[in-house]
Amino acid sequence: MKIWNQVQSALSRWRLTGRTDRSTDTDASVQHLLAANKNLATLLEDSSIPPSVRAELSAEFAEIERISQKLLNEEIHVAVFGRVGVGKSTLLNALLAKHAFTTSPLHGETRVEAREAWDLLQDGKVVLIDTPGIDELAGGEREELARKISKRADVILMVCEGDLTRLEHEALLELVKMGRSIVLVLNKSDRYNDEELHLLMERLRERTAEWLSPSSVVSVSAEPRAITVIRQDQAGNEREEKRQQEPDIGDLKHVLWELLEKDGKSLAALNAALFASDLDAEVARRIVAARKSVAERIIRSYCITKSLLVAVNPVPLADLLAAAGTDVAMVIHLGEVYGIRLSRREAARLLLTISAQLLALMSAYWGLNLVSSALKIASVGLSAALTATAQGALAWYATYLTGRMAQTWFAKGKSWGSSGPREVARKIIASLDRDALIRTARQDLASRLESGGK
Repeated sequence: MKIWNQVQSALSRWRLTGRTDRSTDTDASVQHLLAANKNLATLLEDSSIPPSVRAELSAEFAEIERISQKLLNEEIHVAVFGRVGVGKSTLLNALLAKHAFTTSPLHGETRVEAREAWDLLQDGKVVLIDTPGIDELAGGEREELARKISKRADVILMVCEGDLTRLEHEALLELVKMGRSIVLVLNKSDRYNDEELHLLMERLRERTAEWLSPSSVVSVSAEPRAITVIRQDQAGNEREEKRQQEPDIGDLKHVLWELLEKDGKSLAALNAALFASDLDAEVARRIVAARKSVAERIIRSYCITKSLLVAVNPVPLADLLAAAGTDVAMVIHLGEVYGIRLSRREAARLLLTISAQLLALMSAYWGLNLVSSALKIASVGLSAALTATAQGALAWYATYLTGRMAQTWFAKGKSWGSSGPREVARKIIASLDRDALIRTARQDLASRLESGGK
């Protein structure tokens, strides 16, 4: 629990450095972070997560490490988001008052995540993050990277240069659904006169009123166009000269400083909790999928084993006894997949419950099964070849249903749920294409019989 202990220490420092007039909010933030990071630490150290699932989510588990380090450093992350060419990198450079992020007149200069500490605010604990443009041609991977970075950030600066395009509107809505704290930034405001800028800002606030407060929509000019001035020398000669203007980012600085001073730690707590919750749910989903895949392979393996036993056994009713033993083994094996150990007696009791439901719903199967056994008796086993494939295929199908019911019971934590076993059986049977499964069983069985059961 090394990470957990480090986080507790960092949060104690946060509590001590919290503003006295907001002590209640600070304590709430600390408790929120404690809960979130205990969940993160638990995920990191959970030995029950299958190696295959941990491998599939390696990037997410690496993200846990980065988030933990972020909390240890007491950092708050601010990321820019927007289309290519709206001036995201230029805006960050203006905030930093230095050229830290690469800019270019060519589209798509920012191709990977870049970050820089904002030393002017909270002793460099605020980190500014640049992201690729969301509309880069053939830039699906870069767009996905931008979305991932934004999902992990505490504050998002959604940058535009005019009225929102459909892509920008959809991206903003996606960020809103993520629960991000968002500031909509209209860059290049020097392109508009006062009346045009007023109307455009009203339009942006109107379109985002459902999600953002009016104060969260600001205009800036990160790199104003150079102005032409006329200079006159001592001789009275005039000449034109270009003068670069200072960035106009005062309103954005004010909004950011107020937001980060008031809610920065709370946002870090909330986003850590959201990430922990999302990852926890994703791990659970992947584990369910992995177990389901393994269970499916196990069930089909026992299907062919049982169908072969039934098909090749010439002794009347002995095939049914052998099949019952196979079902017990299958149930025990499936339980192990879901981390549940059953004795043979417990497995047999579960099979009795399953068989009772299937018997009621599949009388046709059991009737045909007994007819086939009767044929074996009448012909002293000689008719087994005639009925072997049909009987074996039906055994395959019945085993598959049995396995699916047992799998459902294990997946629900040894429970049939509120509907009971009869309804579970009914839903499983209704969800399957019986004829297709019987065809698969016949083909599988015929292939095994031709190859000597191998």
